[in-house]
Amino acid sequence: MRRVLATAGHVDHGKSTLVRALTGRDPDRLSEERDRGLTIELGYAWTRLPGGVEIAFVDVPGHQRFVGTMLSGLGPAPAVVFVVAADQGWQAQSSEHLAAVQALGITDGLLVITRCDLADDDRIAAVRGEAGQHLAGAGLDVPAVEVAAAKGAGLDDLRTALADLAARLPEPDPTAAVRLWCDRAFSVSGAGTVVTGTLGGGTVRTGDRLLLLDRGTIREVTVRGLHSQDEAQEAVGPVSRIAVNLRRVDDVGRSAVLLTPDAWELAPTVDVRLTEVGGSHATGSHGLKEMRTPKQATLHVGSVDVPVHVRPLGDDFARLSAGVALPWRVGDRAILRDPGSRRLWAVRVLDIDPLSLTRRGAAARRAEALAGGDLATTRLRSRSAEHVDTFERLGLTEPDAAVRQGDWWIDADAWAQWRDRLTEAVAAHHDDDRLSAGMPVAEAARALRLPGHLPAVLGPELVRALVSGTRLTITDGRVHDAAAAGLSHAEPAVAAVEGRLTESPFDAPERGDLDDLGLGAAELAAAARLGRLLRLPDDVVLLPSGPAQAMRLLAGLEQPFTLSAARQALGTTRRVAVPLLEHLDSRGWTRRVDGSLREVVR
Repeated sequence: MRRVLATAGHVDHGKSTLVRALTGRDPDRLSEERDRGLTIELGYAWTRLPGGVEIAFVDVPGHQRFVGTMLSGLGPAPAVVFVVAADQGWQAQSSEHLAAVQALGITDGLLVITRCDLADDDRIAAVRGEAGQHLAGAGLDVPAVEVAAAKGAGLDDLRTALADLAARLPEPDPTAAVRLWCDRAFSVSGAGTVVTGTLGGGTVRTGDRLLLLDRGTIREVTVRGLHSQDEAQEAVGPVSRIAVNLRRVDDVGRSAVLLTPDAWELAPTVDVRLTEVGGSHATGSHGLKEMRTPKQATLHVGSVDVPVHVRPLGDDFARLSAGVALPWRVGDRAILRDPGSRRLWAVRVLDIDPLSLTRRGAAARRAEALAGGDLATTRLRSRSAEHVDTFERLGLTEPDAAVRQGDWWIDADAWAQWRDRLTEAVAAHHDDDRLSAGMPVAEAARALRLPGHLPAVLGPELVRALVSGTRLTITDGRVHDAAAAGLSHAEPAVAAVEGRLTESPFDAPERGDLDDLGLGAAELAAAARLGRLLRLPDDVVLLPSGPAQAMRLLAGLEQPFTLSAARQALGTTRRVAVPLLEHLDSRGWTRRVDGSLREVVR
């Protein structure tokens, strides 16, 4: 079992000394840090506890000037070791670190009272009580251990408490998608670029092809090699500190992110719930109605910090817009920080890449929708339709009141609205042209008036699905209503032709006769579509029963037969006989023997 813990606490309360005493490794890598006795960059060290549990520590700086660095180390950790010195007690930076812990939703860890050799028992008890109250008020009702790390006192008890903590932390998913927030990037001679981070879920293997998102640009990279806790590995699972050697990659920023391809939604804008934590508001949360938020602030997510524009939506909701895309899942936690006032807000992501708010009152309506609770349904309702793969990338479950159509989720209300629009459009089309075969599918798709953010290819797919359960049907690429079909003004003329052909089945009217009756191409096409007439090439029209009647006569001829023999048997002209025989050939009822003879297929 492996776990990664972050330290937290006021500057000079002994975080690095504690990690050094537990692991035998100095988390302060820089000479400046050792000279000043002050952690500036994130430090890392690890140890094996009794029972075989491996614990890695991310040691964060405590000074308020390095709060951004502190947040980058704290962000990916599942639990915290909160350090308070017995001789100094709770300090201002302790509150700021606790606010960050609270904002990130970290609810487990340990309280470690350090430097107990510099305080008497009463002082230690008072500091432990006060610190415990602070942590409990932030949702961390955690065990406390007293140590004097410099002398080794209490370390065995601390190791036992750490093993208990590791055992009660949720088991991470080794099959999850990888999102490795990189907190360091450097070059190794002969190896190339290496990035490090805390792997909270998923597994990274040598040879893996991942996406590297770095300062707004994204590219595919290959994992050349892996190290975890100074040992080369073929595969590393969660939760682990990991160093990833990337093949043929240069100039990587320290806040890059390694991602499983197609598993995360990349977007610069998110809708969130904000809750202020720490400071003068440490005893409660306050929404946007009760306070003024800065228009510009810093968003801390994972190891990344980016400037964002804050647009209040109402109550506790806001829209955060960054200049670069970040990888998100609905439910992600982050921190919004105002560097000027040092105020912090807990951020919980509710929607990713939301639609623009353009109409008056749209922000308030959006806040009301986000407050509904069912985030899957809220997103689908705002967008009318969403690809199934997007829902999976967002980490959303199946939405309520939705219709599954192929690879799309469709909001039930939008589905009903589009079906009504389709029915109305087809009815109007028939009213305008009673002889029409129906609306082309592409035209019907435009009649749905789909929102502009949906792809055009979805329209025809929806039309084909929406006709199910209605009187509408699609024939030869046209949507029509069988109940609205009719010959309208052409009915008397078609009836006259039917009468003529009933008496003489192969006495097809000439083109001039049809013109005199007012039967043009549209009227004849409608009659054919309704099964009233059979249209053959060269403007030859017969009754639909004509081919069967012809076969009975042709079967009585000596086989094979000539065109002339067929024409005489049918009592018709060459103008009619030629297209009729070709029609019978196409149906497989007759076949050519040679250039001048045919026979009936028996």
